Amino acid sequence: MSAEPTADARSRRAAAIAALVLFAAVGAVLALTTPWNPLPGDVPGGAAPVDPSRDFSAAEIARSRAFDAALAPRAYSSLVAGLAVVLVLGLTPLGARFIAWTTARVRRWPLRVAVAAVALTTVLRLAGLPFGVWGEAVLRRYGLSTQSWPEWFVDQAKSLGVTWIVWTLALLLLYWALRRFPRYWWTGAAAAGFLLVVTMSFLYPIAFEPVFNKFHSLPQGRLRADLLAMAQRDGVPVKDVLVADASRRTTALNAYVSGFGSTRRIVVYDTLLKATPEPRVKAIVAHELGHAKYADVLYGTLIGALSVSAAVCLLHLLLSSPRLLRRSGVAPEGGDGDGAAGGAADPRSLALLLALVTVAMQLGTPVQNLISRQIEARADAHSLDLTRDPATFASMQHELSSRNISDLGPDPLERVLYMTHPSAPERIAMARDWARLHGVPEPPPQRR
Repeated sequence: MSAEPTADARSRRAAAIAALVLFAAVGAVLALTTPWNPLPGDVPGGAAPVDPSRDFSAAEIARSRAFDAALAPRAYSSLVAGLAVVLVLGLTPLGARFIAWTTARVRRWPLRVAVAAVALTTVLRLAGLPFGVWGEAVLRRYGLSTQSWPEWFVDQAKSLGVTWIVWTLALLLLYWALRRFPRYWWTGAAAAGFLLVVTMSFLYPIAFEPVFNKFHSLPQGRLRADLLAMAQRDGVPVKDVLVADASRRTTALNAYVSGFGSTRRIVVYDTLLKATPEPRVKAIVAHELGHAKYADVLYGTLIGALSVSAAVCLLHLLLSSPRLLRRSGVAPEGGDGDGAAGGAADPRSLALLLALVTVAMQLGTPVQNLISRQIEARADAHSLDLTRDPATFASMQHELSSRNISDLGPDPLERVLYMTHPSAPERIAMARDWARLHGVPEPPPQRR
């Protein structure tokens, strides 16, 4: 007769099944709900070609390529260096030793977890700081950054402070569950992870965005009235239209939708209002209304929350691996001197945990970017449907790309790793396809 599986084996098997079911559910939802064809129907005469040279001058194309060539080495080296640092800390005893050293005078486990979280996230931020300075220098060289260096470092400190708060709270809850329910902690942690993602998405616009920008309502006037009337005509409840003081950081043009429910608002950069004609501003806001119309923020939040729950189940399998714990310098069994359960519940396992989370996030980035590009394309189609002005849409895309020095011809690796939006030539080609589908004049070439 075969031996009955141990409690640990049953827990691991249950976690594996839960992870498989949740990841399958995420995959099925994404496959079935992603707008793979934002413009339904066959385009008369065939789809418009994606040709940067039709809408951008040789000088604009050369500037885009030069900017990309200046940023790409920084982006790739930052990615490689960041992964190298977090993997060395997490998959060797170095991280466990560092945590033991920083928490040597701390006896109670909650403080040990908090100190370890702050110490590790600070080390990782410092490791990435040279690459951040490199990138900021490139932005300054191309006139996209308006910040002084002291202001830039203040923003980095604010970002680090937010990281400390979020990670410390999340890790305290996680390690409490690890200690209290060593075999089935992942069940509660998966549910808590889901709720945490939803809560953070709801709170971010009102609790964290004001840390980095000041906002004010778009003043009363024709533009505000037209934007609110357009939202009402579109059937989209929007709490407010806000203006962000982006000009103190950048010359780039942008707008976005933030929050959902009672926190949903459309935010436009002050740089956009100063430099862009009202019809183009309306085309941009119509795009943002598309995100609200299709509840893209809520959709992304729920998909992200479900993915986090699945990842927590998978995390249990990895953190309960004796081999992986030994490799990271954490004993699979035994206490930490203050009654800890040992193993994954040992605060020294935090370096391994951060390494696993970082790798998981990086592996999920290509899928996330692919879905994001399709959702952005649907919002573009919504803007065209709402304004019925493809010429203005095309001129708006040309202006945004030129001012922001967008990549007009991303290579496959850049597309996979970094592109969350279609390129400007792709978006202008969509405007021409929309015009053909609706029997209106196509946007003329945009190059000047």
